[in-house]
Amino acid sequence: MKKLPAEVVASLLAVTTIPIAMLPLHLPPWAIFISWAATFAMGGPSLVNLKRIWATLPVGAFFAFLIVLGFKQAATQFSGNALVMAEMVILFVGNGSMMALARFFPGLNFIPGMFFGFATYFATLFGGFGPVAQDPLAALGAAVAMNALGPVYAWVKERYSAPEVSHQRHWKGWKAEV
Repeated sequence: MKKLPAEVVASLLAVTTIPIAMLPLHLPPWAIFISWAATFAMGGPSLVNLKRIWATLPVGAFFAFLIVLGFKQAATQFSGNALVMAEMVILFVGNGSMMALARFFPGLNFIPGMFFGFATYFATLFGGFGPVAQDPLAALGAAVAMNALGPVYAWVKERYSAPEVSHQRHWKGWKAEV
């Protein structure tokens, strides 16, 4: 079977994200693109990379979920500067705890994957995406599900597209001629 150009395969995959954003689910299609790009940024959809990114994306989203719950609870107890300080402590502890997992669990040592999941969760929640807008648990499910699809899209793109022609550029400094 002759493979299609990468631009065609990637574009065909991209158009499948349009129905994902439609009601009633209103899922965040951009979350697919985030983890799709992250998969290539880490070297492509090899089995090792897929395991690393799939393990860390939901960890980041889950810690963001916990932080949001912590912020909501703090808002019932504090206001003004005390609330700001409480949120800073919650974020510090949550973020530090998430990153510390990489020290203790070798399967979670891809910290950028955690941050892709972390950022996806916040954008999903505060962007009003998911089957129930602004619901922390619905946002968690939507973020995790959509982030999980990105590496699948990366694999499909690699599997069904012709190899790309690489035009390597060598760094020649800031004032290099093009």
